[in-house]
Amino acid sequence: MSIPQGDVAARPSVRPADPRFSSGPCKKHPGWSAGKFSDTHLGFSHRAPAHKAHIKSAIDRSAALLGLPEGWRLGIVPASDTGAFEMAMWSLLGPRGVDVLRWESFSSDWAGDIENQLRLQDVRYFQAGYGELPDLATVQPERDVVFVYNGTTSGVRVPNLDWLGEDRDGLAICDATSAVFAMPIEIDKLDVVTWSWQKVLGGEAGFGMLALSPRAVARLESHTPSWPMPKIFRLTKNGKLNEGIFQGSTINTPSMLAVDDVHLALDWAETVGGLDGLIARSEANYAALDRWVSQSNWIDWLPAREDTRSNTSMCLKITHSKFTALAEEKQRAAIKQMCGWLAEENVAYDIAAYRAAPPGLRIWGGATVDATDIDALVPWLDWAFDRWLIQD
Repeated sequence: MSIPQGDVAARPSVRPADPRFSSGPCKKHPGWSAGKFSDTHLGFSHRAPAHKAHIKSAIDRSAALLGLPEGWRLGIVPASDTGAFEMAMWSLLGPRGVDVLRWESFSSDWAGDIENQLRLQDVRYFQAGYGELPDLATVQPERDVVFVYNGTTSGVRVPNLDWLGEDRDGLAICDATSAVFAMPIEIDKLDVVTWSWQKVLGGEAGFGMLALSPRAVARLESHTPSWPMPKIFRLTKNGKLNEGIFQGSTINTPSMLAVDDVHLALDWAETVGGLDGLIARSEANYAALDRWVSQSNWIDWLPAREDTRSNTSMCLKITHSKFTALAEEKQRAAIKQMCGWLAEENVAYDIAAYRAAPPGLRIWGGATVDATDIDALVPWLDWAFDRWLIQD
């Protein structure tokens, strides 16, 4: 129901310089321009020496930026983080029992594939609701463990990796797509790490990064899955790791324009101080939003525990009694209306909570977002909520 403008709190005077707060694909880095692309690598075979070297350079630069431990392999694979993580599960799981941590949409997807597609027998599932974590202490070191580092749809991250312990027999397989380059991660405690270009680096969608520890490689070379493996999942050849995947020979044809784009993102990352600079920018975005949340009387963090709150996929819940009294369908309608007003004002796009998550807001705080834009956004959130609140 529309209402007269005079009944609405005054519009804030400052808009965010960039209204893109989507959790994926995410905002491009500051200074990005399509004019910075060249056609140097377009229209040539990606297997030609110069262009394969360009792909390999993106791998090497990404490994260096993340601080990947010596002896690890990193490759570019099809189908974004989803493809990378599915490759890992289908290729590595089976020899040991598996502990699966499930607390949001994507971790539920991985659990569903393990249960319904791979149909593994010795699996333990540990579940928690949105905004919470399962009991990490229940994970056993002799078993493989499958988990997300940061719940992109719940705004909950693991606070650290101490719960994995120092000596593990099982593999630690981690979907870290909305965590890498934004949070400190003890990579050496993991065995598989996956991510996509479209998150913290603000790259193009469709490409995944798959990092394997020496222990993961040993598993690949000693274990043959009992199920058929599609071509795009095959990481071995004649019982040995297909090293070409990790040297720039991608399984299928990549977009060289997207490869150029991730190089631009890596160039920008160097200008802000590399990994430490990227993490600092994400933490500054969290701090800006937290300052507002801590003073608000109508909204709060979805995760109650501060040490588990994401600084990238920042998820909020509305706590005002008028909102909480509504049925879920009407809550979602209210969120849609508020987000619609913000989009009409060119203030914020795509900040409603993920469709399977509780009704609320989700604001991306990855490194490509400027904290000044978070500061400019939050008065508009108050404006949109006030406009909804005073409706008949």
